[in-house]
Amino acid sequence: MKVLICTDAWYPQVNGVCRTLKNLGDELKKIGHDVEYIEPNLFFTIPMPKYNEIKLSLNVWPRVGTLIKKAKADVVHIATEGPIGIFAKRYCVKNNIKFTTSYHTQFDKYLKLYYPYLPIKLAQKFLKNFHKKAEKILVTTQSMKEELKEIGFNKDQMVVWTRGANHSSFQNPKKINLEYKRPIFLYVGRVSIEKNIRAFLDLDLDGTKLIVGKGPDLTKLKKEYPSAIFKGERTNGELASYFASSDVFVFPSKTDTFGIVIIEALKCGLPVAAYPVAGPKDIFNGTNIGSLNHNLKIAAEEALKADRQACVEHAKKYTWENCAKIFLKAAVPN
Repeated sequence: MKVLICTDAWYPQVNGVCRTLKNLGDELKKIGHDVEYIEPNLFFTIPMPKYNEIKLSLNVWPRVGTLIKKAKADVVHIATEGPIGIFAKRYCVKNNIKFTTSYHTQFDKYLKLYYPYLPIKLAQKFLKNFHKKAEKILVTTQSMKEELKEIGFNKDQMVVWTRGANHSSFQNPKKINLEYKRPIFLYVGRVSIEKNIRAFLDLDLDGTKLIVGKGPDLTKLKKEYPSAIFKGERTNGELASYFASSDVFVFPSKTDTFGIVIIEALKCGLPVAAYPVAGPKDIFNGTNIGSLNHNLKIAAEEALKADRQACVEHAKKYTWENCAKIFLKAAVPN
């Protein structure tokens, strides 16, 4: 079967959407399917305002239609709500091509953070209209499904589509000597407003706050929080070593739809502290892998008591193989 994935998020971007779609494609290829992407590198792009890592494709129409027609795919999946996704959907609807979509990013909440003067209901209306023509809408968690139902998404269209982690990169990570005051509270991810990092940096915690990642707020936060340690971006084995050598992973985001990085931390035996919101609360599911609390300081301190081996065992439940199986079950051939 040939699968065509249309996405506005693709490498060299580094985010959960890219990792999900790349790992999905790899798993589908392993079991004999042909996978093709329509992605920004095929078009002329400009940086997205206030989120420069994302490139907006400009010369999409009518070329995207030509590419879809040329692909002759059995299954079409539209993964994002950007220019490529919008015009791919337009072409499919016009030509009676069945397609599925996926909901990766809470753009309504992102827009509220970056452009607080914009009514959030306008963004929600756009999202509902974008996805309503899909045969199935793949969403990250049951909690996310419930939240989308509240703003008008059709519950019968939505399918819970879990995530995995790159288990090979985080298998038996090498511990390193982090010469900072213990306990070490680690944050890994994009350094930007939507990740709510200030909520972590403002905590009165005994020990060290360690931040791994890059983003538009990095320089500003370095100046504002001189006692925190900012290490920049790290990848693969080196990142796994930071996970394995820290004491708690703090995930302060309230806008992520899942949080693949949580699974990566758990895979390295690192307990997690987070807010009880969609994503973290679905991953935890009553297990002793850290702490969820509306008071993030309490969550961080309680997470120190978690069973690190339980974290490793729980992470094993999340695989890209299972992610691909759910995708195929939801797929609607033309």
